[in-house]
Amino acid sequence: MMSNLYVGNLSYDTTENTLRTLFAEYGEVESVNLVTDRYSGRSRGFAFVEMSTEQAAQAAMSGLNGKQVDDREIKVDQAKPKPQRERRQGDRGRSRQ
Repeated sequence: MMSNLYVGNLSYDTTENTLRTLFAEYGEVESVNLVTDRYSGRSRGFAFVEMSTEQAAQAAMSGLNGKQVDDREIKVDQAKPKPQRERRQGDRGRSRQ
């Protein structure tokens, strides 16, 4: 079963490849998602790393939380599930007068 990790306090210079290499030391990395600003394309300072097993995720959390990466002390924790957002009812279909 795959396990998703939150990685915070990242330097703006940290890349997905840097994270993939770093986390691969603890097990198989399924995916890396470095969150970027939609307008500037610049990193927002956090990412999500999906590990192939819970054991690999636990090892990565223990080994990497507080580690210096690109001159920043990163935070690694279990990612929380994305909350369901309620769909807003707009005024679609109504004519404006």
